[in-house]
Amino acid sequence: RNLDPFLMLDEFDGGEDGSGFPDHPHRGFETVSYLLSGEFLHEDFLGHKGKLGPGDVQWMTAGRGIVHSEIPAKKTRGLQLWVNLAAKYKMVEPAWQELTAKEIPSASQDGVTVKVIAGESMGIKSPVRTLTPTYFLDFTLEPGSQYAQDVPEGWTAFSYILEGKVDYGSGQSVDAHHTIVFDELGDKVQLSNTGSQSARLVLLAGQPIGEPIRQHGPFVMNTDEEINQAFMDYQLGRNGFEKAKLWKSIEGNKY
Repeated sequence: RNLDPFLMLDEFDGGEDGSGFPDHPHRGFETVSYLLSGEFLHEDFLGHKGKLGPGDVQWMTAGRGIVHSEIPAKKTRGLQLWVNLAAKYKMVEPAWQELTAKEIPSASQDGVTVKVIAGESMGIKSPVRTLTPTYFLDFTLEPGSQYAQDVPEGWTAFSYILEGKVDYGSGQSVDAHHTIVFDELGDKVQLSNTGSQSARLVLLAGQPIGEPIRQHGPFVMNTDEEINQAFMDYQLGRNGFEKAKLWKSIEGNKY
């Protein structure tokens, strides 16, 4: 299910020896890799490569085309979010923004701590620039704590629980590894921990794009013709995929 502007949220949990995401292309959207534990090695056909550690984030704009690999160097747990791009941004040049755990702004208030990966919370803002207006917030709530997060009116919002139990204002607690989609949001999301252990969740919100979505595998465009064009460009090595045929990642081809 697409929640405009979001295309996917995946929690990955894997180890070494060939697991992860070997060489693969993207066009037309952004991928966000947020590492909860472990270590991730990434590289792409434009020469960009590096390592993500616990708490680090990479916000990658695939734009007109990228081929990359993401391989765990040890047992790794994290989240990957796909954020759609408006038609006017789908063919921009690829770009990367990376923040280490120490560079991600955070704040605490009355037993609630937030890491602001994108957007703003508790009066602090993330330095990440998003082509699609987006909030990506990592909350930890101590037992008995609560917080009301502002969300712009009209935005799509959902939450995924990483640990513990969270009450979103209904009086009922939701267990870890469940997703809550807010149908009628208003301007705030209520978060509370009525349990005896700490709870952790991510809250994601974004401004809907309101355009047709055509998705086929790693390509997300607006029309079937554009999807066919993306496959042709990738196969023929053109229009942003010029290096696709000649490049192979190091880590993604070890096994």
